Amino acid sequence: MRDVTDATFETDVLQAEKPVVVDFWAPWCGPCRAVEHVLTELEREHGDRLEFAKLNIDEDVETAARYSILSIPTAILFADGEPRQEVIGARPRSHFERAWADWLT
Repeated sequence: MRDVTDATFETDVLQAEKPVVVDFWAPWCGPCRAVEHVLTELEREHGDRLEFAKLNIDEDVETAARYSILSIPTAILFADGEPRQEVIGARPRSHFERAWADWLT
């Protein structure tokens, strides 16, 4: 997963040609590490359909505030410049697959 920042979010996520899953995380967040593992697996298997990125909410507070990130981990799938589906919390892989089924198949 590549890192995105407040400065690169517009170009890397909102203007991306493919849908982009953004993992909003922080280094001190234990559950975020579990979600990162799941998202990395999904990226390996579905990277041809979706891009995956992560944004550190401690360093890039503007984007986190813009999307009202109040709890982490939060993963939002963006398509055509808009947030389409949000998953909050450390969930099993199957939960992410169900939430993003329209984009994974």
